[in-house]
Amino acid sequence: MNNTIMRLVTVTGTYAPLAAASMLGSVNVSCPPGNSGDVYIRGDLDEDVPIEPGEWHDLQRVNLAELYVKGTPGDVVKIIGGTW
Repeated sequence: MNNTIMRLVTVTGTYAPLAAASMLGSVNVSCPPGNSGDVYIRGDLDEDVPIEPGEWHDLQRVNLAELYVKGTPGDVVKIIGGTW
């Protein structure tokens, strides 16, 4: 890994990317247990894929600008990892 990625992204009620510009990385995407509801990632078939509060997933070699999330406004998604 070349650069560390550490972000706390506040979600809104509409889909928004996890990065404004192309950013390739291997990251852990998690939703803190204090979130008030599920956060949804837009799936590859445009379906809502829920991530419950307290849940996390390791994603390898993904472009954060192509990962879109939505949920309860004010809830957060934590991203920790690095670029390659």
